Amino acid sequence: MFGIPGKQAVKMTPRAAAQIARLMDKGGHSGLRIGVKKGGCAGMEYTMDYVDSAEPHDEVVEQDGARVLIAPMAQMFLFGTEIDYEVSLLESGFKFKNPNVVDACGCGESIRFAEN
Repeated sequence: MFGIPGKQAVKMTPRAAAQIARLMDKGGHSGLRIGVKKGGCAGMEYTMDYVDSAEPHDEVVEQDGARVLIAPMAQMFLFGTEIDYEVSLLESGFKFKNPNVVDACGCGESIRFAEN
């Protein structure tokens, strides 16, 4: 919808692709839908939900057995984002390296985009 022909909307690191593929296999789902919603102290939050089928206007990114679907209203906010999966002593989870974010809260759970 908002993509550039020949360029994927988001990229996944090998760790993220492997984790998404594991989650898909474990739950029997066909993909992981990523979006954004209003919330958090910075104004917006990422959302992630298992899905069994793509919606008509979802952007679909497939890599190394992982399938990510981007909700139509989130595509312009997520374009150019790299999704990683990090594991540390205290936590593990997906991390978004998003060039469209201009500010984030201290805990990293919410983000703010430039207002146009």
